[in-house]
Amino acid sequence: MPKVTELAIKRRIALVLLVAVAFLFILALRLVQVQVFQNPRLKEYAFNQRLRPMPVDAKRGTIYDRNMNELAVSVSADAAYAVPADIENPEETARQVAQILDLDYDFVYQRLTKHTASVWLKKRISEEESKALWELDLPGIGIVENPQRFYPNKELAAQVLGIAGIDNQGLEGLEFYYDSYLRGLPGRVVAERDAAGREIPGGIRKYIPPVDGKDIVLTIDQVIQYIAERELAKAVRETNSSKGIVVIMRPSTGEVLAMANWPSFDPNAYQDYPAANRRNYAVTDLYEPGSTFKIITSAVALEEGVTDLERRFYDPGYIVIGKHRIRCWKAGGHGSQSFVEAVENSCNPVFATLGMEIGEEVFYKYIKAFGFGAKTGIDFPGEAVGQVHKPGTIAQVGWANIGFGQGISVSPLQLVTAVSAVANGGVLVQPRLVSKIIGPDGEKVISPEVRRRVISEETSHKMRRILRSVVVNGSGRRADIPGYRVAGKTGTAQIAVGGGYSRSKVVSSFIGFAPFDDPELVCLVALYEPQTAITYGGVLAAPVFQAIVKDVLEYLNVEPYFDQEQALKFTGLARVPNIRNYPVSEAIDILTKAGFKVTVSGEGPIVVDQVPKPVATVQKGTTVILETSLENSEDNMPLGSEENGESLVPNVFGLTIREAAAVLEREGFLLVPKGSGLAVSQSPKAGSVAPRGAKVEVTFADN
Repeated sequence: MPKVTELAIKRRIALVLLVAVAFLFILALRLVQVQVFQNPRLKEYAFNQRLRPMPVDAKRGTIYDRNMNELAVSVSADAAYAVPADIENPEETARQVAQILDLDYDFVYQRLTKHTASVWLKKRISEEESKALWELDLPGIGIVENPQRFYPNKELAAQVLGIAGIDNQGLEGLEFYYDSYLRGLPGRVVAERDAAGREIPGGIRKYIPPVDGKDIVLTIDQVIQYIAERELAKAVRETNSSKGIVVIMRPSTGEVLAMANWPSFDPNAYQDYPAANRRNYAVTDLYEPGSTFKIITSAVALEEGVTDLERRFYDPGYIVIGKHRIRCWKAGGHGSQSFVEAVENSCNPVFATLGMEIGEEVFYKYIKAFGFGAKTGIDFPGEAVGQVHKPGTIAQVGWANIGFGQGISVSPLQLVTAVSAVANGGVLVQPRLVSKIIGPDGEKVISPEVRRRVISEETSHKMRRILRSVVVNGSGRRADIPGYRVAGKTGTAQIAVGGGYSRSKVVSSFIGFAPFDDPELVCLVALYEPQTAITYGGVLAAPVFQAIVKDVLEYLNVEPYFDQEQALKFTGLARVPNIRNYPVSEAIDILTKAGFKVTVSGEGPIVVDQVPKPVATVQKGTTVILETSLENSEDNMPLGSEENGESLVPNVFGLTIREAAAVLEREGFLLVPKGSGLAVSQSPKAGSVAPRGAKVEVTFADN
């Protein structure tokens, strides 16, 4: 074994000493780092470990209408919580708490024995429950303020406002979209505790208040919203529709004055209603617009010079495109007619022709420019995009179909926004629901945003006059308001079902604006799947538009305009009312009251034409000839519909002669009535298969 020298021993001692010195030096550096540089942070950690917080929700900001009326507010409410470490007798405490708060004992006991700093027992406790807990003064049981959402007007604008959850969070609607502004910053109650979670006697205990959320001011006017919901609810009930929508917008600014959906719900108790009632169909859902889309086709055709106001068309009653025949609603067609008359008559063959003449590339460009196939940008969650076919993806007949509103899917809001561009001079304005955000740091005003020019002012001017003529001379007569000169277009769009179109399920609609020369508002009324004998938009939706817009314009103090109509009564002359699209009985009543005699030509239930023409000035007592038809009275027929084929015979039991005629002719059959009163029997029987065009003998009898 080699001998260890004294020098080697000294070297080893020096090495050990060096390592020890280095270790002590590193330890000293670490102590300096912890005690000096990290001291504030570590002290805060230690302090926070001793302070166990219980969160306190902030009050959500108030939602106001445009006139600062409260639509959604936060009200004070108490909430009960527990600190498990402070519970002295979990069994007895759980029994008493469960009894006072009407909770399950096992649930409360489980919460009281949970290994956590604090737990919620129940939010939204009543004043009596809060008082009972306070008087018991149970160790480990506490009460804090927990603001809750309250909607003072219940169903009013419910789908627009949305709902807020029990934890102060926005769940749907504007409550969700603007949650970051409305929610605020939570506060907390803190108390100093030991390692076991017990409160330290004499330790720190303090309340850190929350920062309340910001308020938002809507463009919605609660009075206009109430008018819209009142008339919509009435119409849905009377027509037995599955649902209904009304959207009212200022065309110049994009401000939504009302957005109504029916059926509705009470957001204070939203759990008691079907989830579908909470859906804002005006923004989130799509439909085929039908003849209301002819407004867009007309504007594009005028802008591109494809047509002018005087161009004449000949309608033999149908147009053949390839293997498809698109029929006009009027048997035999309208014959020779000007472009303006074609819009008044809502003539499908003319608009199919225009759709093809515009060309798919140009048509697609304008459809996109009007905002279809893209989000409008409205400040609301879940907005639908819509479906617009690109050029080259569908056959020529598809673009003809789009010309009269089939084969394209839009949201109600998109249609209102596009028609607003037609009405306001030709510019597309982004719709919006919120005008201001108000907080401690001041107001944030959300200004109107013009996105682009779509058509010229000249085309817009022409379209306003054409759509006024549709109301005066065409199918929109029942939307007119004396003194306010309404312009607009009816629609009775068939609902797509299984690759085809339903013959019984439709969306009856009217979209218009007033006054036509300087529009204050654009309004869409849509009734889905009305269960009435007559489902035409001019019959069902136009009167709802009239009732809403009349009250709204009066509320907005829009001065009515009256022409020299009153002067006619001194000359013995009178203007012939426009009673197209009216039931025959109503038309006769209107003409008789106006001082005219009446002759009816045809056996149909609806007036499709009249002589003299509407607004003609004639002597009182002149005979007005009403032309009726058993054919469909307006708007869309299924693509490729033929005059032959078979169909199921509908059941008309219990209907009047007029109602039975409408139901049968909708399915392509002719009524042969016997007797009077209500239908008691029919041949062929209901549900049997018969050729379309066949006669159905129906026996009517008085009760």
